[in-house]
Amino acid sequence: MTRPPSARALTVLARWFLGTVLITWRYLWDTTPLHRGGERQGDASDRPPHLPPEAVDDRVQLAEDGCGPMFHRLFRVRIASAEIDVCQLIERVCHDFENFVPSEVVGIRIGELREQGLDVADELLVEMPGPWNGPVRVVHRAPGCLHLVTLRGHMEAGQVQFRARDEDDLLTFEIELWACPASRLVHLLYSRLRLAKEIQLNMWVRFCLSAAAISGGRPVDGVHISTRRLQSPGRTLAPPASGTKKAP
Repeated sequence: MTRPPSARALTVLARWFLGTVLITWRYLWDTTPLHRGGERQGDASDRPPHLPPEAVDDRVQLAEDGCGPMFHRLFRVRIASAEIDVCQLIERVCHDFENFVPSEVVGIRIGELREQGLDVADELLVEMPGPWNGPVRVVHRAPGCLHLVTLRGHMEAGQVQFRARDEDDLLTFEIELWACPASRLVHLLYSRLRLAKEIQLNMWVRFCLSAAAISGGRPVDGVHISTRRLQSPGRTLAPPASGTKKAP
């Protein structure tokens, strides 16, 4: 049953006030090692992956549609003793996306999924603290990879990939993002006051730790985070890239 607008508004307000307090509290007391590495100047290698023209319509919100610099961020967790493999972990992301995010702060609304879970052209709405929701669309799915693009109304303009791979007897899970603030207000909160940036960091760190827990394994060395800043993202319409980009 769909919640009435008033109930949804109250939920968003609760996430904004209570969720932000909870994020701050957990950030101060969380013992998970976070290897942040600071923020570095990016270059042409930090541009978003190419998207095929058929994946882009007037609802898609690309990085060049945003306001201010583009941030290329990579979140990585290495998992020991995982009980599932690379493909199974991404399958879990596609079927149970809402179980990976901090539900006390973030809500996920997805339409009726097919048997295979999230797939190309499917859309979901990420309800986040603040006056913004985060509509996104799946533009690519493959074994070990799920690729989303933001839609109009999202607080960011860009793309995000969820990936998993085997590496040195460990299961490595990564979230890679290429995004600009969608408006001047978000630019202020994200780039200047850093509030939205810290909320985003907490959500993706929790996503990585949930991936480790759902895999049945344990994080080896906390969560590694890299951030690179690029002044001009540029347009990226072309056939999909054969490989995936890596942040240094």
